[in-house]
Amino acid sequence: MAFTLAHPVHSELLIKKSRFIGCVEPMADRAAAQARVAALKAEHPGAAHVCWALLAGGQSAANDDGEPGGTAGRPMLDVLRHQELEGVLATVVRYFGGVKLGAGGLVRAYTDSVAQALLQAERVTLQKRLTLACQVPYALEGRIRRALEAAEAPLLGAQHAALVRLDFSVTEGQQAALVAQLEELGQGQLGWVAHPEEG
Repeated sequence: MAFTLAHPVHSELLIKKSRFIGCVEPMADRAAAQARVAALKAEHPGAAHVCWALLAGGQSAANDDGEPGGTAGRPMLDVLRHQELEGVLATVVRYFGGVKLGAGGLVRAYTDSVAQALLQAERVTLQKRLTLACQVPYALEGRIRRALEAAEAPLLGAQHAALVRLDFSVTEGQQAALVAQLEELGQGQLGWVAHPEEG
């Protein structure tokens, strides 16, 4: 079973005058992670390194950002994997204190920064999401949209033609109940569109 995080959590360590600011947070994909890392670099222009590791969408990534190869990103990624996390970005901003830590010291510092943040993090079970699509007459669009909103099933898109097509995302556990509810609201006028994507 995979887990993600409810919200971002920070940690801070001082090791031989170097300051390590760690953060673990929910993250959808690599593009969002890279945008977050760019924002951190802008927030911390004086930092020596902004290292990161990502597990999202079945993909992983790790970046040492100038630290010796394999001493930052990869160890941070190992911590995320060990915790069975998915859809999570770990970042550590390092302000260099003038004392070199050596490869072993760096691995410990980056690992500990992520581990400390995870100790305080609220883990939530990651539920698989499915993408569904239905078609309804214009008169029913508002009713269906309100039902999706109430069920916390995000609307992914709407196409207006002879009928209104609504694409939305739902957790696997919610699917049966929501489908039944929408069919009832549709009064026999709701049609399902085959949708190949699952996310």
